[in-house]
Amino acid sequence: VPIVESGGGMVQPGGSLRLSCVASGFTPGLTFEDYAMSWYRQAPGKERVWVAMINGAGTFTKYDDDVKGRFTISRDNAKNTMYLQMNSLKPEDTAVYFCTFVRGSQRIFGQGTQVIVSS
Repeated sequence: VPIVESGGGMVQPGGSLRLSCVASGFTPGLTFEDYAMSWYRQAPGKERVWVAMINGAGTFTKYDDDVKGRFTISRDNAKNTMYLQMNSLKPEDTAVYFCTFVRGSQRIFGQGTQVIVSS
């Protein structure tokens, strides 16, 4: 399994969660650090959408406007792990969150981790 996400759960509005993603299955000769990584999410009844990305070195990040200022993406290349720190959560953040990278011509997704924001 090339991607395993964890850290989801149920939290009240205004709360925080930290998601983790451990990746493997890279193209031979490449390592985790060679891949930009992203988080996507899919809310009930909606399409999967991009949330945030981080470059291989961890020096550049980008966020969807809906999460900018509340979510922080980071990575630990020594552990082949990416994180998504989510603060000030809102009910509209409820979704399955997916970790992803592009291997060759294929975008690889994990199974996702469920986040529910509800009072």
